[in-house]
Amino acid sequence: PLKSRGSLEKNRSTGKDGRMKNVRIYTDGACSGNPGPGGWAAILIYQEVEKEIAGFVEETTNNRMELAAALEGLKALKQRCRVGLYTDSAYVHNAFTKGWTISWELNGWKTAKKDPVENQDLWKLLIHYANNHEVTWYKVKGHADNPYNNRCDELARRQITDHAKTKGEETAR
Repeated sequence: PLKSRGSLEKNRSTGKDGRMKNVRIYTDGACSGNPGPGGWAAILIYQEVEKEIAGFVEETTNNRMELAAALEGLKALKQRCRVGLYTDSAYVHNAFTKGWTISWELNGWKTAKKDPVENQDLWKLLIHYANNHEVTWYKVKGHADNPYNNRCDELARRQITDHAKTKGEETAR
């Protein structure tokens, strides 16, 4: 795993006592159709405490849900932390560990092919929140032997099915 701030912006904040909590965040996004309804989920782990968060977007893409999962996981932290962020998304992982986010910022949010970077809104927010912490990005194999990744997948997919049921009930009325 590589550590990456993912941005040119410097980390300036510190905890009150100068020590940071070590937090693990597992994330996953899911989409029914691409684009289509989507869900994201994150599990935050500090010591023995686990917190699950999840959300739904009516019309989105899988990449946006992967970004949202990481973003919302980081946003849920109330103070500067040392974070191990685990994702099964090569898109998210590589952007930080291979320096893509820094290149995008330097190139005016253009790709190497000079095309506009997709999902800039979420990337900019994710970079901002990542810069509030010391984040190490880890790539995990999706749908494999990582119970936290599998749980995130389940939570994200449940967001889609639960909202589909609610929408179906509203339509039937």
